[in-house]
Amino acid sequence: MDEEYDVVVLGTGLTECVLSGILSVEGKKVLHMDRNDYYGGDCASLNLTQLYAKFRDGATPPESLGRDRDYNIDLIPKFLMADEGLVKVLVYTDVTRYLEFKQISASLVYRDGKINKVPATEMEAGLDLDRDSMETVYKHFGLDSGTQDFIGHAMALYLNDDYMTKPARLTCDRIVLYTNSVARYGKSPYIYPGYGLGELPQGFARLSAIYGGTYMLAQPVDEVVRDDAGKFVGVRSGDQTVKAKQVIGDPSYFRDSVRKTGRVIRATCFLKHPIANINDADSAQIILPQNQVGRKHDIYITYLSAGHNVCPKDYYVASIATIAETAEDPKDEIAAALKLLGEIDQIFVAVSDLYEPVADGSADNVFVSRSYDATSHFETVYDDIRDIYRRVTGNELALKKRPTAEEEQAAAMGGQ
Repeated sequence: MDEEYDVVVLGTGLTECVLSGILSVEGKKVLHMDRNDYYGGDCASLNLTQLYAKFRDGATPPESLGRDRDYNIDLIPKFLMADEGLVKVLVYTDVTRYLEFKQISASLVYRDGKINKVPATEMEAGLDLDRDSMETVYKHFGLDSGTQDFIGHAMALYLNDDYMTKPARLTCDRIVLYTNSVARYGKSPYIYPGYGLGELPQGFARLSAIYGGTYMLAQPVDEVVRDDAGKFVGVRSGDQTVKAKQVIGDPSYFRDSVRKTGRVIRATCFLKHPIANINDADSAQIILPQNQVGRKHDIYITYLSAGHNVCPKDYYVASIATIAETAEDPKDEIAAALKLLGEIDQIFVAVSDLYEPVADGSADNVFVSRSYDATSHFETVYDDIRDIYRRVTGNELALKKRPTAEEEQAAAMGGQ
């Protein structure tokens, strides 16, 4: 560890692995460290034994749940929108070669006590979208509050109603992303990597390694070393210190450089039956808009089955996420979602703090990612990736397509 690197990356969460992969492709000398002995950090996918170790104090899973290796349970459940930024990164970097994606069968929204399919209709012109607010657009078309919830929360995927007073162009762009994603696959705009979201950071880790990145798992990080001026100069692990120009990492490595912004509730539920009233879909996203359940934040449900290689046949995995609004029992805050699921065989509930960096890193070369929010998609994650990349490099993220495996092989043969 006596070498000097351009960038040290701490933690193998998705944000960190994407940045590590991209920077390695661009020729940066990258060292990637994680205190854990597995990839993924907060974005890991756990088998049954790991899940019980984390949530049930290491208790032995009941035999009725089946084989350990049949489970790949996401700690942070999310789906990819087929046309979103992160998918474009996967395609442009050719990380898709390491992954197998499966379609999510349905995109649904809770309205007036029932689960409904999200409509995909075009908005007609006739307004100044750069000037008029969405509130004005809704009034112009005479849309009721339920339809507004459909558009704002199930299609534009906003977390609250603050968007209503902002220019309508912002919302329309998000609706276009949704409808373009629907157009790709028909049933819903969402896709999911087989064997869990933990496959995503591992795919980018492979990319980084191909381009010379060095990975060290189960490596304790004892100190982020700074000089007398407070600038980052290296990372100490035990009696060894590695030098680098910059450091990127998740909030758990930089407690003095982040502030708490809230708390997120996540519940993973094992079901022995499909969710009722969703037309026998084997997978779905269900959004419960805040106004429909008397809350200030939406509730998100991601629903998967054995077809996605996350659980055994005859079991289903439904994960619930929302922003915590009280200090009460988290199950009370997600009661409306739990009711939709019906009888639950096993439930694992966690409440986690959310953090964001207090500075942009320009003063000390320390660049901290944001915690993963409650949304069931990756748009906010991609925004954070682009923001950190811009601050680290001084440039906007430009997606330059790298050669495919076949092109790399042909180039190698041609050079011999």
